[in-house]
Amino acid sequence: MAKTQLGARVDQDVAELAKKRAADLGLSIGDYLARLVQDDASGLRARAVDAAARFLTEHQDVFDEAENAQQASPGVRAA
Repeated sequence: MAKTQLGARVDQDVAELAKKRAADLGLSIGDYLARLVQDDASGLRARAVDAAARFLTEHQDVFDEAENAQQASPGVRAA
């Protein structure tokens, strides 16, 4: 597939994050950005966020219980 060059200006911290994340994944910046666009366009991100929201909603009582236990015993930490 033919490639087209794009140019974009981002804040320095965003550029550094992109470089680090691309390196972590063993990708070039261009391939990393292409993957992000493809994931976004395919709805993958929206589905992942929806799944995370459902998980948090379904298990909110566990999180509340842990938070309440931590507040009741400030010297005790959960494993």
